[in-house]
Amino acid sequence: MTPATGAPTLRGAAVGRGIGIGLMYGLFRPRVLGAWRVPASGPVILAVNHSHNIDGPMLMGTAPRPVHFLIKKEAFVGPLDPFLRGIGQLKVDRSIADRTAITHALGVLGDGGALGIFPEGTRGEGDFASLRAGLAYFALRSGAPIVPVAVLGSTERRGRLISALPPLRSRVDVVFGEAFAAGDGSGRRTRGALDEATLRIQGRLTGHLEQARRLTGRTE
Repeated sequence: MTPATGAPTLRGAAVGRGIGIGLMYGLFRPRVLGAWRVPASGPVILAVNHSHNIDGPMLMGTAPRPVHFLIKKEAFVGPLDPFLRGIGQLKVDRSIADRTAITHALGVLGDGGALGIFPEGTRGEGDFASLRAGLAYFALRSGAPIVPVAVLGSTERRGRLISALPPLRSRVDVVFGEAFAAGDGSGRRTRGALDEATLRIQGRLTGHLEQARRLTGRTE
């Protein structure tokens, strides 16, 4: 991407990936399954369940490619603002149709990058039970395939030293699923097509989460 004001860069995301690798593998013991399912090049959307604050950094440090995440604007405070921008992350105002965030996210995909999205919109049970339409919108507009990602184990126990984090050196599983297209092949981008795509996506994501739980023996 030609760096317009505030636009994310691949170089920044690559730096973020390096930091994520160091932190996540230094603090925890990630077990990564199915990373080969992420396309090696070209646009892709990584759709991640979200139950803990480390889920985003964990994916950044375990994904086989640098990832640009859409992150709520509330996280961009103080020194975190220039830091997150510097490592290629995108600030989004969830209360409005944030045109700047939309433009930057589509720019990432248009340049063949990897866009990370929490399709539930906010941290919760991490079960994909309630999806916002943003994921379907980006998938239909860009034509990028979606790779479902399940992060499991981040909420299983609290750390003794830092209760807000999982225990140090605990295992966290990151399971990548099969890439799939959100559309029905018609090329439609109507509101109805968006709603239908959201339902299809939800079915694929919840199915992947169930499979990931069986594969890893996780129940949370």
